[in-house]
Amino acid sequence: MTHEDQLALADVLVRRTREARSEPATSSQADALALAVAANLPVLLWGEPGIGKSATLEQLAAALTLPLETVIASIHEPSDFSGLPIVSEDPANQGVPMAPPDWAVRVARTGKGLLFFDELSSAPPAVQAALLRVVLERRVGSLRLPDQVRIVAAANPPASAADGWHLSPPLANRFVHLHWTHDPRVVARGLAGTWPAVTVPAIRPERMDAALARARGIVAGFLTARPGLAHHMPADAQARGRSWPSPRTWEMALRLLTFADACAADREALGAALVGAIGDGPGLELLTFAEELDLPDPDRVLARPEAFALPERGDRQLAFLTAVVAAVQARTSEERWNAGWVVLAKAVDAGVPDVAARAAMDLAALRDPRWPAPPQLDAFIDILALSGALAR
Repeated sequence: MTHEDQLALADVLVRRTREARSEPATSSQADALALAVAANLPVLLWGEPGIGKSATLEQLAAALTLPLETVIASIHEPSDFSGLPIVSEDPANQGVPMAPPDWAVRVARTGKGLLFFDELSSAPPAVQAALLRVVLERRVGSLRLPDQVRIVAAANPPASAADGWHLSPPLANRFVHLHWTHDPRVVARGLAGTWPAVTVPAIRPERMDAALARARGIVAGFLTARPGLAHHMPADAQARGRSWPSPRTWEMALRLLTFADACAADREALGAALVGAIGDGPGLELLTFAEELDLPDPDRVLARPEAFALPERGDRQLAFLTAVVAAVQARTSEERWNAGWVVLAKAVDAGVPDVAARAAMDLAALRDPRWPAPPQLDAFIDILALSGALAR
């Protein structure tokens, strides 16, 4: 047997060592990753080197039938993300376009994909600054990436990263941060031939409108009760490089709540994702608030508005009314609009019309000029007049 034959056999054996079957993953961190990717939120996996972050992304891309484009952030220059200036024939009139790199062009041509930025914590501050527009605005130079492109990154803690840096607060605040760990039992089973595969949760179409309405109510009610958490940047550099609450990350939390409800996602997965978006304390508080609130389906409320009682606590009242108005906005009709006023009138009957003031203004803005004013609107005449809603 020749040396060439021996090498060919060696290649066959190498391929066989890499062959394995897969089964659905059963970990909350994998479910949180799938939830955030389904919601098309940028995700950052934090974990020690060699624990399978990159392999997980390969499995996820395969499960989604998406092309995977890997970019090692630490070995690129800022211009690889902000674009290289290309002088045109008439720069005075046409300007100087910023040419994107080849990986961005490939992703844009495909129209969808999983864009994976690896070794993010090893990228120097200048590269992190250049990545800001890529992650949030999906722009690489003059090229805009398609909305169907999902963005995931991975980073090692600065202590174990090569020339590690803390993430800058503006970049960190653009990600859902997930702590990625390994389970020795999973590793043992994987090396025996079976690895877990990340699967994206299935959205139930019939739950979509109600899920969004409930999520809006939950976030509005929570931030009314805890206004100090609307924006709170930590004091130390390490904490600023992870998840913390801001209006941007609260929008992430809203989307995560919506998708978790529409998919009937696992509580642990939702909790991990919320913590990854708005921080440990706020994330767990929001999860507890949502569970204790237990908002009913707003579509059921609108179908029989007289049958539902207003909650007793002010923050829960606001959440309930916000969810109802959001449901009317999702599918506006005269019948649902009138039912919304019946629900808001319960706040007047309970002696707390101030709680329903904001909801009343939002509901009034949805009125079709052809619809007559319902009698319940009389209780909010002064508020609507001051806001200008009556004139509109």
